[in-house]
Amino acid sequence: MARFTGRTALVTGAGSGIGRAVARAFAAEGAQVVVAGRRPDPLAETVRLIEEQGGKALAVSADVSRAEDAEALVRAAVEAFGSLDVAVNNAGVFRGGQPITDLPEEEWHTQLATNVTGVFLALRAQIRRMRTQPAGGAIVNVSSTFGLHTSSPGAAAYSATKAAVTALSRGAALDHIRDGVRINVVSPGATETSMSLRSGETEADRAERARAALPLGRVATTREVAAAVLYLASDDAASAVGTDLVVDSGATL
Repeated sequence: MARFTGRTALVTGAGSGIGRAVARAFAAEGAQVVVAGRRPDPLAETVRLIEEQGGKALAVSADVSRAEDAEALVRAAVEAFGSLDVAVNNAGVFRGGQPITDLPEEEWHTQLATNVTGVFLALRAQIRRMRTQPAGGAIVNVSSTFGLHTSSPGAAAYSATKAAVTALSRGAALDHIRDGVRINVVSPGATETSMSLRSGETEADRAERARAALPLGRVATTREVAAAVLYLASDDAASAVGTDLVVDSGATL
């Protein structure tokens, strides 16, 4: 299916992992994709992969914790492709691994700036544009099972930021659904990215740990998380408003 033909999708944190998989999935279903992140080289690789599969993409370097960058991303999408129909706010950072008493204040502020303020600034800019469009738009924020669903030793600060993303998303969804802007959340658990690797752990080690620890017996793939994002962004989910879709191999059951 090509559920997004003729639509423009903006994906932050698109230089690797879940963000790259989401961007490629949108392109495969017909969207023109703006891929955003801080580092230009990984973004260029995402664009190359999209174009290699016959899609159309534009890379824009941006730091979403800066209001001017969040606004510039929206302008770039509209100037390049004429509209902003879908946005996926995936950019996030994890700092920690130690108890909250040992977490440097700088690392707390780093996570807060990207994971919470960055989502707020991106949402604000995206909604302001989408509500002016006849067809409105759809936004999916990528949160985490760490937060409202569970946590882990050494992840208190990160969990706090991701719980805030979910709460912010639900509030924004209620505020703006009558403006034609539909907002939802995907909360991944352990996924096949570097973030789910423990210190010194290999992918084979992670696979062995997942076989014993997760009901599904494995971590989620980035393509599976992307599929959840595309569902919530699509017309198939037209009545999903403020939904938090968990993709975690059964870990929080």
